[in-house]
Parts: sequence; structure tokens; C-alpha cells
Amino acid sequence: MKLLFNALIKFTVGLLLVIALLFIPAGSFGYMNGWLFIGLLFIPMLLLGAVMLFKSPELLEKRLRAKEGESTQRGVVAMSGLLFIAGFIVAGLDFRFGWSHIPAWGVATASVILLISYALYAEVMRENAYLSRTIEVQENQTVVDTGLYGIVRHPMYAVTVWLFLSIPVILGSLWSFICFLPYVAVIIVRIKNEEKVLEAGLDGYTEYKKRVRYRLFPLIW
Repeated sequence: MKLLFNALIKFTVGLLLVIALLFIPAGSFGYMNGWLFIGLLFIPMLLLGAVMLFKSPELLEKRLRAKEGESTQRGVVAMSGLLFIAGFIVAGLDFRFGWSHIPAWGVATASVILLISYALYAEVMRENAYLSRTIEVQENQTVVDTGLYGIVRHPMYAVTVWLFLSIPVILGSLWSFICFLPYVAVIIVRIKNEEKVLEAGLDGYTEYKKRVRYRLFPLIW
């Protein structure tokens, strides 16, 4: 019950925060792209959270922890938060003042990408029971090299890049997309620091890096 209460509190706070960041700058609840995004993001989030609560409460508890021990990672989290706040506010202002326009087919394509990304996100969590929101080496942790982890070393981050870059397109704002774009650089910083932690504390990770060469995108990086 404590875990359920904690999860519901964080879900509700996140939902209300996104609503405020989008619709206050938009000056209207008629911002339909905003409602589309909220539905696409929070309905799957609620369903995934419910599945984790009953099937893997330990993993849900790990995903709810957000306090980073690494100073580099605290900076990454802070920068990510600023980018998202800026992106949502700019999207709302873009709707209010009509600065840019994304056609319906672009919004629809981005919506499909977000849903596919969410499905892959769930698959990564199914494959890796050690996933946490914070960078740490857990007790008895082993290297996972199956499934998506056999293609890139950080499939969770690869999926989140596609997911987050689809957000401003769903919101119908090119200017918001510019705000979200530096998130790729932030993720690269996070990955480089995380790999140092894993190499130092996780047995077999150095060998895993030799087997799976690419960190984020196959044939690219």
C-alpha cells in the first residue's frame, strides 16, 4: 500500500505539473495537441505502473527512486528538467501565438513513434530487473546482454531519445523541438559517466563493451 500510495502521488504530481506547464502558457484548455500528448504519455504510464506493481514491485520501487549519488548525474537530471520545462512552456506559447505549425501527418507519425517507444521501454524493463532511475551498481547485479542489450549497451536511453524527441512534434511546435534537442547531448554525458561507474563496479562489463560496440544507436555511436 505504501508503494501504491507513493506511485499514485508521483503520477498525480507529474500529471498536474505537465498540465500547468502546457495550458497556462497556452492560455486555453482548447490546446488539443496538449491533451493528445497527455493521453499518449500518462495512460500507458498508468498501465505500465499497474503491471509493475503486481508483477515486479521491486522494479517499480527502483523506478520511483530519483535521488542521484553521482554529482555528474545530479547535473544531468537538473539540466533535463530545465529542458523539459522550457520545452513545455514554449509549446504552450507557440499554440497561443501561432509561431509554428506541424501538419497532422507529422503529429500522427510522432504519436506512433511515442507509443512504439513506450512498448520498447516496457520490453527493456522486462529484460533488465536491475533498472533504476539512479546510476548505481546493485547487490548481486549481473551484466544483461540479451534482447535489445545485445544490439546497443543502453537501449533504455536509445528508446527515451526517440520518445522525448517525439513529444514536441506531438505538441505541434517546432520551437519546442529546438528546446528538446539538447536532450541528446545530456543523455550522452549521462551514458559516459554511467559507463565509468559500471566498469568500476560491475563484473563483466568491460568484456560486455567489447562484445556490444555501440552505446546508443547501431553503426553510429
